[in-house]
Amino acid sequence: MGSNEGKELPAIVRVLDASASEAARTSAVCAKLSAACTDPILYTDSTSCLQDLADKSTDILIIDLETIGGEEALEAYAVRCPKSVIIAVSAKGSVSRAVSAMRSGAHDFLTKPFSLDALASKIMFQLQQRRPSVTTPEPVVSSVAAAAAPMTKEAMAPQRLLSAKEPENDNRLIGVSAQMRDVHDQIARMAPSQAPVFITGESGTGKELCANAVHNLSDRCDNRFVTLNCAAIPRDLIESEIFGYVRGAFTGATDNRAGAAEQADGGTLFLDEIGEMDLLLQSKLLRFLQTGTFQRLGDTSSRKVDARIICATNRNPVSEISAGRFREDLYYRLHVLPIHLPPLRERRDDILPLAEAFLLRYSSEERRGFKGFDADAEARIVAYAWPGNVRQLENTIRQIVVMNDGAAVTYDMLPMVIRDLSARPNAIIDLSRERPRSAPPSRPFGAIEPLWAQERRIIEDALDAFDGNIAMAAAALEISPSTIYRKRQAWSERLMHGA
Repeated sequence: MGSNEGKELPAIVRVLDASASEAARTSAVCAKLSAACTDPILYTDSTSCLQDLADKSTDILIIDLETIGGEEALEAYAVRCPKSVIIAVSAKGSVSRAVSAMRSGAHDFLTKPFSLDALASKIMFQLQQRRPSVTTPEPVVSSVAAAAAPMTKEAMAPQRLLSAKEPENDNRLIGVSAQMRDVHDQIARMAPSQAPVFITGESGTGKELCANAVHNLSDRCDNRFVTLNCAAIPRDLIESEIFGYVRGAFTGATDNRAGAAEQADGGTLFLDEIGEMDLLLQSKLLRFLQTGTFQRLGDTSSRKVDARIICATNRNPVSEISAGRFREDLYYRLHVLPIHLPPLRERRDDILPLAEAFLLRYSSEERRGFKGFDADAEARIVAYAWPGNVRQLENTIRQIVVMNDGAAVTYDMLPMVIRDLSARPNAIIDLSRERPRSAPPSRPFGAIEPLWAQERRIIEDALDAFDGNIAMAAAALEISPSTIYRKRQAWSERLMHGA
């Protein structure tokens, strides 16, 4: 039926396990949750649980896979409580089973026997991401990812990291791929720490969003998150921007001014593109990191602040050290908790959820009627290399929305640079690189396959290369997904008639 999302009510917890003792043990997790909970409701059979999920509210569902007959059966539970946190547990744990369970609707997975602390940690992490109202009395605000969820299969609902205080429609870290799940897990583990975080990744991958997520999940979230882009500030001004200045420190300094470090006292200081920082200033930053003290430009007295440092760069820091452009001692001081954000071309499972989120966001802003993408547009969007990463994807979707209108984005609405395969040869997916495949079966010399059989072999090879994903296979073959559907139907009819 749903959950108590948006209401100041205790979380409703349901546990399904054929073993009554296991169900009772699992339900004890409620005592370890920081969120208020009702008395947990226990089930040993699937029928009564499914009935209650359809008729009553649910916030947390902990479900034993053996009880329901495997992870494939999870979808029936997920559709009955689409806004609830679902944790799948099983005595037969494996990476493939965990991934399969999440695709079927679970938000996380645990292998039996598990500790109640581990279960509580996973539940609280999901509540903070998806339903902040359960853990805080502040009003819930939706995010782009939440708006996108109805457009995608609930089993693949994008994970996102957000705070209940963030502005509505602000972008969050959206991702369903294994790489982004790892990033979300890293952020959740790093957030409570006070140690510096070092984020690397190409331009446009979302490094500032990642830094913001670390801050929002930390105990510093009530204080300021101060951003300073080291690449955007002239070198002769960046010191005063970080540490501030006093009146008369230089021409034009007509008043005292607190720098970014002082403004971030008690909160987080995010230094973006730190690789652009001058070597002399790097030494002053190192001292600040070691002692927590600094001097405003032109001042003689020292000041002390408590600010967590997060920095980011799109360069290779090791190469920068070798080239003499980055201090090695500063690198080791900052590189305590590293996070690498993969480029969008390496996590293609995230492209459509991101595109759908941006489409709904900008359709609302521009008062357009778009609800999704047609099959040909989807295929091309997924196949494109996106050298500018998430930023390029966002700007492309915004351009489409502004310049067009309709119920669905069509192939013809895509910018020429996205549609024109010949204009960007690097954007064409090389099937041979997707995964190794066995050589085609040898045939006697002179034997000629009918054209339909050759087409079938080529298309099936492409489908194998993309694990059955018709949209991506079609994009790689430069045909429409509907062509593959028609061809497969024709082959089935041919085989049925003995052709």
